[in-house]
Amino acid sequence: MFGAGGGTSSYQEVEDTDLVILWGSNARETHPIFFHHLLKAVHRGARLYVIDPRRTTSAQWADQWLGLNVGTDIPLALAVAREIIHSGLANQAFIDRATSGYEEFAAHVEPWTLEAAALETGVPAEVIKELAHNYARADRAQLCWTLGITEHHNATDNVRALINLSLLTGHVGKYGSGLNPLRGQNNVQGGGDMGAIPNRLPGFQDTRDDEVRAKFDRMWGSQIPAEHGMHLTQMLEAMDEGELTSVYVIGENPMQSEADSTRTRARLTGLDHLVVQDIFLTKTAELADVVLPASAAWCESEGTVTNSERRVQRVRKALEAPEGARDDIDILRDLAGRLGHDWEAQTAEQVWDELRALSPLHAGMSYRRLEEFGGIQWPCYSEDRLEPTYLHGRLWHTDPEQRGTPAPFAPVAHSLPVDVLDDDFPLRLTTGRRLSEYNTGVQTGGYASPLRRGETLDLGPEDAEALGLSPGEVVRVSSRRGAVVVRTHLDHGLRRGLVFMTCHFPDEVDTNALTIEATDPIAGTAEYKATAVRVDRLTADELAALAAEGEVARDELAALATSE
Repeated sequence: MFGAGGGTSSYQEVEDTDLVILWGSNARETHPIFFHHLLKAVHRGARLYVIDPRRTTSAQWADQWLGLNVGTDIPLALAVAREIIHSGLANQAFIDRATSGYEEFAAHVEPWTLEAAALETGVPAEVIKELAHNYARADRAQLCWTLGITEHHNATDNVRALINLSLLTGHVGKYGSGLNPLRGQNNVQGGGDMGAIPNRLPGFQDTRDDEVRAKFDRMWGSQIPAEHGMHLTQMLEAMDEGELTSVYVIGENPMQSEADSTRTRARLTGLDHLVVQDIFLTKTAELADVVLPASAAWCESEGTVTNSERRVQRVRKALEAPEGARDDIDILRDLAGRLGHDWEAQTAEQVWDELRALSPLHAGMSYRRLEEFGGIQWPCYSEDRLEPTYLHGRLWHTDPEQRGTPAPFAPVAHSLPVDVLDDDFPLRLTTGRRLSEYNTGVQTGGYASPLRRGETLDLGPEDAEALGLSPGEVVRVSSRRGAVVVRTHLDHGLRRGLVFMTCHFPDEVDTNALTIEATDPIAGTAEYKATAVRVDRLTADELAALAAEGEVARDELAALATSE
């Protein structure tokens, strides 16, 4: 909707804002550095709204927690929009100057009254009204989201629904107001910026643009295809059809991170050839025909990373890599040589300078300037100036020619989660991360930590009582795709019918054996946040079998015997 995939604000602007909405984000645990900046705003007096099915640790700092039903983000956003319009709080001057499609959007939200949204989302009507009025009236407001918005079958529409709210109120394109998708790792933003997405070359330049391709062809001596490539979900589907038979994985662990891991394993083991290049022997690497050990750890490499505020920062080598591990640049150059192409030896800085020559967004970011300023946000078009810390200021320009293309409103429709709840699978499993761990556990699982409790099924006190379960009890969690055995943990932040797990502990519990592979048709993201499951107590015979395999301690048997 804006032409480039990046958060529109800086961390300093988050500190200086008047209101923050964390939508589908437990930033306290999953983005603690960002949350540090957010707390500065809260301590300064900014209001904080947290929208999440769970009462997370982030919600403990909030003025208001909106505990919506899983998969009802769009109805909530539409109702907020309708209330803003009906209360005369829409920024009509901004709408007229900088947007398109407003009349159609206003008609689209009309059915979503406060009462209708409360019935669908579970959020009280008066709380929805409060959020709408305070967001619209704020001088400066930040709307931030993460996987709670994007890990759904309608992920793209969820994001569009949030962007609509910023267009309605003018909370974008000016200092202190913005839209910020928080990135899950320190260089997720950088991966997309460098062209690691199937429809863009570095700097978000479209592969279908003839002039763009010609520029890269001249530099690289290649012929870049005009058509868009496949994203990961499309690759997996192509494996099913036998159209994709060889895969090269660099720094990714799909065997553990992809939904419906049983199906993912069948796909990866069915390939003719699988190559994995990584710093650890991941679950994916264990399946590979060839493993290329890389020195890609943050302390073993030279280069840059780009964080959630679009800030490009230097990374400097501090340690030598273990014997046998090689720099990614060297591995790729040698591979190119064996494929008949002579790539000259290049340092990380030389690679970066090549990128700057091709990407206008990065043209002014020499290593010297990155050092001088401690990092620079893109865009940075030249070496003699810095751009504003916020994006899309053109939307506020008084000159229509300077303003550029209007930002379009996007009417989006509500659709329920694909994995339906019923008598056989009555509980809604949502997945996420915890503060003490990291993603699929590859980087955090190999050391002792007093914070680690291992994988658990977190459930609320009402469900624990209804199921007759005690904290720490071993249970079986089943979905329509698979089952896992896991211990229970009581979480008072979970409402009845909602349970929570992570994918941090692959050697203990394969959580993604449960999750559904329903994907967003545009982004390809799976619906990790809305799996239908049931929870069963284990019999004495089942516990005995697990104890014999070393899966549970023998005192579990004594505890079960006592309870029986």
